[in-house]
Amino acid sequence: MKVEIFSDVVCPWCYIGHVRFARAAERFRAKGGTIEVTMRPFQLNPDAPAEGEPLIPALERKFGPGARQMTERVRAVAVEEGLEMDYERAVNANTFEAHRLIETATAQGLGKEMADRLFRAYFGEGANVGDPAVLSRLAGEVGVQDTGDGAEQVREHLARAGALGVSGVPLFLFEGKFAVSGAQPEDAFAAAIDEVAERTGQTPITQLAPPADGCDDDGYCAV
Repeated sequence: MKVEIFSDVVCPWCYIGHVRFARAAERFRAKGGTIEVTMRPFQLNPDAPAEGEPLIPALERKFGPGARQMTERVRAVAVEEGLEMDYERAVNANTFEAHRLIETATAQGLGKEMADRLFRAYFGEGANVGDPAVLSRLAGEVGVQDTGDGAEQVREHLARAGALGVSGVPLFLFEGKFAVSGAQPEDAFAAAIDEVAERTGQTPITQLAPPADGCDDDGYCAV
């Protein structure tokens, strides 16, 4: 099963949804299913400065004095998921280069790992994810060789997201046609995965008894 996750590394609900979905995906894999996850870019604030600025004042400019209350609600949910969100240290910055790095990492088989690291850096460490030096350090920690490529692919994916009508994230797109929006509970993600598997004929076989003697697809037979 192929799943594309449209998200932004500065989106708290993307971080929460990313973790919840990963747990649901592991439940499906434990039943014998396979899921191939690919991260896709989305920019909540494409005009954000690359040099960065403290996040709280930026949120207050956009949402008014209720911004801190909003962050506390999200922080409380994050804690329940075992995630740290330090809004007082967070840096509002442009995420295009972070998405380019994820695209580069995806080509090296490390897209999910790179996204995980960027989420943690942004929300828990006060890292400026628009700073090339910061991105270089994080890439090295994950084992990604930043070739400088990926910008054109990010632009293409952003254009595709617009063509698909993606206006909010996270959005989970199964097999290019089944969508689940928002940071759903883990059980809701698990149910969605099972439903897509059933609709596409990918439901794992349920073993009703422990395997016994037989022959495998290489022609070997137990004797």
